[in-house]
Amino acid sequence: MLYVVRHGRTEWNASGLFVGRGDPPLDDLGVRQARAVAVAIGHVDRIVSSPLQRAQQTAGEFGLDVELDDRWIELDYGEFDGRPVAEVPSGTLAAWRNDLDWAPPGGESYRRLGERVRSACDDLLDEAATRDIVVVTHVSPVKAAMAWALGVGDEVAWRCFVATAAVMAIGTGSGRPSLRGFNDTGHLEGLEGVEGLEEPRR
Repeated sequence: MLYVVRHGRTEWNASGLFVGRGDPPLDDLGVRQARAVAVAIGHVDRIVSSPLQRAQQTAGEFGLDVELDDRWIELDYGEFDGRPVAEVPSGTLAAWRNDLDWAPPGGESYRRLGERVRSACDDLLDEAATRDIVVVTHVSPVKAAMAWALGVGDEVAWRCFVATAAVMAIGTGSGRPSLRGFNDTGHLEGLEGVEGLEEPRR
């Protein structure tokens, strides 16, 4: 099974800021979320993580050596990184939603992100048929991995929500991906702020 996990919460997430290549650590709630997701998934055979510290901190709760893969890093928001989501004009958001090749100034397009995430998923496909693998990443790569599992385009990213510390499960035993679960947050019940905030870029 391939588990794709969004990292725990950071102060930037809680404040409604774009969190791309900026590298804030988990906040106190994020640490508790990371511990909860590791307990919920249980024993796994391999941990892969984005190189950003919020992902590495979450991955570290699984108790295995963490492998870093740059392909799982968050979308590069360029000049938007660290800024309030509310500052983005509605016309800019419309252009972003309607064009996979559009990118924030100095940033990355969804098409480019989708290409690198699909490559990373393809590399794990066969191994995940016989071993349990966890990838800890960010909201945009989670959505791109879902698009890969479903065989649909990356424009689906604008039609779904991924909470912090949510789990997506993808089966690969048939030699092709099969989505088994998405945005699972049951393990976060009882923690403060389970619903979180709308993702940056909405």
